[in-house]
Amino acid sequence: MNENQENNDEMATPDIDSKYRKILIAAKRSKQLQKGARPRVTLTNAKPTRVALEELERGLVDFELTEKAER
Repeated sequence: MNENQENNDEMATPDIDSKYRKILIAAKRSKQLQKGARPRVTLTNAKPTRVALEELERGLVDFELTEKAER
């Protein structure tokens, strides 16, 4: 493995561990699309929610999992 591949592996998007988290990420991306963000996929007559889910499925949405702060 060369240095570029190692850097890409370190920066890779983490796996989505639940359906609930997937929906939360897609909802946030959908809001971005509704506010004018450019879609990363081309779908005919698709609503922002469907575009966001497709982007997520294709691994085109960058996100970071963080730990929940304790109260």
